[in-house]
Amino acid sequence: MKTALPLALVLLSPAGAIAETFPADRITAAATGDWDRDGRQDLVLIVRPAEGSDDDNGVYIYLADDGEPRLSLKVAAPNKIWGSTTVFGQEAGVTALSNGSISITSQNSAIGRDRWEQSLTVAYRNSRFVVAGYTYSAYDTLDPNHTESCDLNVLTGKGTANGKPIATKGEQVSLEAWNDDIGQKACGLEQQ
Repeated sequence: MKTALPLALVLLSPAGAIAETFPADRITAAATGDWDRDGRQDLVLIVRPAEGSDDDNGVYIYLADDGEPRLSLKVAAPNKIWGSTTVFGQEAGVTALSNGSISITSQNSAIGRDRWEQSLTVAYRNSRFVVAGYTYSAYDTLDPNHTESCDLNVLTGKGTANGKPIATKGEQVSLEAWNDDIGQKACGLEQQ
């Protein structure tokens, strides 16, 4: 992430090759990797909403241009990932996975009795970014017997929920079209 943030600042500056869509000081997390497996480094950003907005964080994915020393915006998904930049334990995050996919995380491990963690695995398939995996776990701090968990391969529709196998229709849902209710419903879990 240390190399990705300065890169993002250059890309989003007026001298950068792409139009500025948000101020660089709103970037809260970044990761680099080769998402499209072309041998060049790409970039994903988590961006907090504008001051005073009730929106969630946005996810922006950039791919290296073919034969050009710049990145181009391929996915703009504002209001996509829940999280706070002012409360420890509610941060959204992003990580480059060794297989070329992206892990986008959100959590509430800080406030209230309902604590949860969620991870979306995003993969580049057929020239678009799709949610390939959905992982969710939750527990109630006042009722230790109340826990929930799900690990779902969205592409195949197979996984486990609360320790039992599940199967649903596999599908390719673009990151822009993804809604957490899709994963919660497929897993048969209570809505967060």
